Amino acid sequence: MQDTAGTAFLADCPTRLAVEIISDKWAVLVLFGLSRQPRRHGELAALIGGISRKVLTQTLRRLQQYGLVERHAEAPRAVEYRLTDLGQTLIEPIEVLTNWARDHGEAIVDFQEAAAATASAQARADG
Repeated sequence: MQDTAGTAFLADCPTRLAVEIISDKWAVLVLFGLSRQPRRHGELAALIGGISRKVLTQTLRRLQQYGLVERHAEAPRAVEYRLTDLGQTLIEPIEVLTNWARDHGEAIVDFQEAAAATASAQARADG
């Protein structure tokens, strides 16, 4: 049996590319936003709260360069973005991560709040 975990630490490992893609919060949200249907730029911007149009454009271009999203223009003002077959393969892992966040996000927030309270108490004691 081959140790595949060790290869993830190599500079040219495809795992690093996958992590690079999914570590961009906007990329994951754009991919997930396109998972059900093709969408126009404005629809995506409205769907994804907090993303500027400029950042959305940059994210879409980057996802196109990865081969995960394609731009389809029927007319100059009728441009839609959709997942490629390759992009569609990321939806299941994104859903797994989303489910994990839903199930464990509150525990993380509780931990962060407890850690902040401990740090604050320590600062008062030191001060």
